[in-house]
Amino acid sequence: MSGRITPHLFPFLMAVFIGAMVQAALAQEGENQPGRLAVLWTSGDPDVAHNVAFMYAHNAKKAGWFDEVTLIIWGPSQRILLGDKDLQKEIKAMQQDGVIVEACIACAMRFGTVEDLKAIGVPVKPMGLPLTNYLNDGWKILTF
Repeated sequence: MSGRITPHLFPFLMAVFIGAMVQAALAQEGENQPGRLAVLWTSGDPDVAHNVAFMYAHNAKKAGWFDEVTLIIWGPSQRILLGDKDLQKEIKAMQQDGVIVEACIACAMRFGTVEDLKAIGVPVKPMGLPLTNYLNDGWKILTF
């Protein structure tokens, strides 16, 4: 064993590292318990979805880094999701583990993806006001 990080372990290690940094930041703010996280996924890059956004959102919920985790599918990310069966499976797994998954209806209408998103079990609704409420209510927001 050479002690090198293999490419397939890198995304996992990054998610753990980010989680540790978030926990350290929360501790510095004096918060004693996990809070609420909204992950705003906008990227049209499938590598961002597979190796960062989904991994972190899912682990944040499973590991208890946050009590509530919501993944918001906004913009070009909707097309990536619909074209990638592995991402769709991960969405299902996240939902089963308690991550709330929602998609922006304005984006879905522009991309013509409303019915396709609903067909894979993703609620489609106006997200401008919910995102504003998350911001105003002190949720942590990560954007990918």
